[in-house]
Amino acid sequence: MTLPKSFDPAAVEARWYAHWEHAGYFDAGDDAARPSFCIQLPPPNVTGLLHMGHAFNQTIMDALTRYHRMRGDNALWLPGS
Repeated sequence: MTLPKSFDPAAVEARWYAHWEHAGYFDAGDDAARPSFCIQLPPPNVTGLLHMGHAFNQTIMDALTRYHRMRGDNALWLPGS
């Protein structure tokens, strides 16, 4: 088996995306009986320039939110500005 030179996420997502949607992995949840998880995003960088620290920070927040969602918590992380 030969590995491709670069990773193509579209090929993987084409296979799995419908399953993820059907399983509710993208739903934030609004069940009052379940615990909730929230991360407050800090204000945008004053210079407007992104660096590796931002990528690391966003990755940690994404992983924590996914972890809590998989535990069944109400979890929403909406990055952006």
